Amino acid sequence: MSEHAPARRPAPIRSRAAINGHPLHPMLIHFPVAALLMLVATDLAYWWTADPFWARAGLWLAGVGALGGWISGAAGLIDLVTVRQVRRLITAWCHSIIAVMLLSLASLNWLLRLGQPVEAVLPWGLLLSLLTAGLMSLAGYLGGQLVYEHAVGVDTEEAADKHARARGSL
Repeated sequence: MSEHAPARRPAPIRSRAAINGHPLHPMLIHFPVAALLMLVATDLAYWWTADPFWARAGLWLAGVGALGGWISGAAGLIDLVTVRQVRRLITAWCHSIIAVMLLSLASLNWLLRLGQPVEAVLPWGLLLSLLTAGLMSLAGYLGGQLVYEHAVGVDTEEAADKHARARGSL
């Protein structure tokens, strides 16, 4: 294929868990991801400073990350079980399994902190936070493959039209 030949666009895979054509899972996942990544930062801050503020902040971040992740995951699960093209993708199943593992660890991390936020940070809270962040990176990579390589939740024709219009206006 020559370097100027147009790349083949994958056929779009529409999300069933969507509002006005906009998939819910990618909209909702940013908040729990941010909370769980900030949880690593607050755990490290507590380790370095021993200030209980960081342990209390970590308790809230763990809760927001776990609960928000399960809500976002429910939207993703709807697409996994109701859209045949998604069900047929190994990447979708791997993304889902890793997401369940990371949300299970995040939930355990939050439950450990509920009664004793300061005592739970070291060593188990920090370890769980780091494991969760690592799994989140892998799940995010696979989620990116679903969007950018398989066009899950992306209208490739509309995106191509917008891109062509933008290039024409330059």
